[in-house]
Amino acid sequence: MLCRIAMRMAVPALVLLLAAGSFAKADPKPAAEKEGFKPLFNGKNLDGWTTTGNWFVEDGVLRLEPRPGERGWRRFDAYLWAEKQYGDFVLDLEFKIQKGGNSGAFVRVKDRDNPVNTGIEVQILDTHGKKNPGPHDCGGVIGTIGPTKNMAKPAGQWNRMIVTCRGPRLKVNLNGEEVVDVDLSETSRKDRPMKGYLGFQDEAKPLWYRNIYIKTLD
Repeated sequence: MLCRIAMRMAVPALVLLLAAGSFAKADPKPAAEKEGFKPLFNGKNLDGWTTTGNWFVEDGVLRLEPRPGERGWRRFDAYLWAEKQYGDFVLDLEFKIQKGGNSGAFVRVKDRDNPVNTGIEVQILDTHGKKNPGPHDCGGVIGTIGPTKNMAKPAGQWNRMIVTCRGPRLKVNLNGEEVVDVDLSETSRKDRPMKGYLGFQDEAKPLWYRNIYIKTLD
C-alpha cells in the first residue's frame, strides 16, 4: 500500500519536472514584447541601414539576392550595415537560409570595409545535424569557440538568434538554447573594439532576416 501511495505522489512530481524542463528549452519571449527592445528593421524599407546593393524588402522580410554572376562562398561588398554603432547590447533576430547557405552576423565592427579583421562574426551556416560543431558552424563565433550544442534548424526553416555583448563577454542563444558564452579578452579577438557597427554578410547566397530588434545596455 505504501508503495502505491509513493508511486501516486511521484508521478505528478515527475510530470512537473518534465514540464519545467520543456519550458527551459522553449524559445524566449518575442523581443517585440520585451521591455527596452526597439526595432532595428522597420519591415518596410532600408531606413537606418546602408548597403551597396543586393538587399530587398518583401512582405516585412529582408532578402539577400546575389547579382548576376555572383556565386556563393565568396565574400562580396554588399554587406548590410546598421547606420549606428553599438557597444553593449542584445540583438534579437530571425534568419532563414537555403541548403548550403552561408552568412554571418557581424558586431562591433570598426572598419566596415574590413569587417572580418576589425569586428566579431557570429556564424550563420547550414550545419543542421552536424556533430561536434566548431567556431565556423552555425551559432559559433569565428576565431573563438563553437556552439556547445548544434541547434541549427534544417535549411528553409526560420531560426532565432540572440546575441548579447556586455564588455568583453559575448553570448549566443540559438533557437532557445544558450550555445556560446565566451570572454573575448581571452581569445584571438581580444583586440577588437568594444563598440562598432553591426551588419549582415554578403556571401552571394540567398537568405532572409526578419524581426530584428536591439536593446542597448550601455
